[in-house]
Parts: sequence; structure tokens; C-alpha cells
Amino acid sequence: VQLQASGGGLVQAGGSLRLSCTASGFTSDYYAIGWFRQAPGKEREGVLCISASGDSTYYTDSVKGRFTISRDNAKNTVYLEMNSLKPEDTAVYYCAADRVSPIFRRLCKPGAADFDYWGQGTQVTVSS
Repeated sequence: VQLQASGGGLVQAGGSLRLSCTASGFTSDYYAIGWFRQAPGKEREGVLCISASGDSTYYTDSVKGRFTISRDNAKNTVYLEMNSLKPEDTAVYYCAADRVSPIFRRLCKPGAADFDYWGQGTQVTVSS
């Protein structure tokens, strides 16, 4: 089971980036996929999650109205679309997978500890 996060980079404030999380070794439509981030000197923070059925859950209000999440099960890929980026969005972004049973396909669990598999992270830097 592997997750590959990509799409990070350097962008000016107000700009946009799209992160991708591609899964291999499992069928991602039975997994919820979450995006988390960690800025230097700060604790890891949940950003957004998409359930196995495609419902999204925001872990932080700071990205509401700016970030969205989507999934393409045919490509085993989840996307994090980030718009109106701010310097405080600067962090390493990680994607993670949580295998769910069918009755929980619409849910995202609340914390990072609930996710079993993690990608390597991709750096997002927003300049002011």
C-alpha cells in the first residue's frame, strides 16, 4: 500500500495549487483519504477529508471557501484544490488513507491517528 503526494511548489499569495494523492496497492474507493499539513514548529493539522463515497469533511475552518477536495476512483487519485492561498498555508502537505467498512463509506474519521497509511508529503510554500 502506497500513497504518492505531488503538486506542491512555490506560489505567491492569492495563487492556486492542486495537490494529487495517488494510491497504489489497494482500491481507493474503499478508503477515506485525508489531507493533513505540518508547518515548521507546529503540530500536524487536519485540512480536508473525502469519504469513500465522496463526501467531504473540513478539519479546519481556515480553508473553507478556498480549498476543495475531490476524487477520481478510476485513477485511484484524490485532489486537493487550493485557491486564494495565504502565507499561513505554507506547510508540508500529507495525504493519508483510512480503510472503512461499507456501512461507514460516507464518513471521515476525526483524527490523524485514525488513518493507517501515509504518503511522503509535498511542500507548499506561499510567499507574501
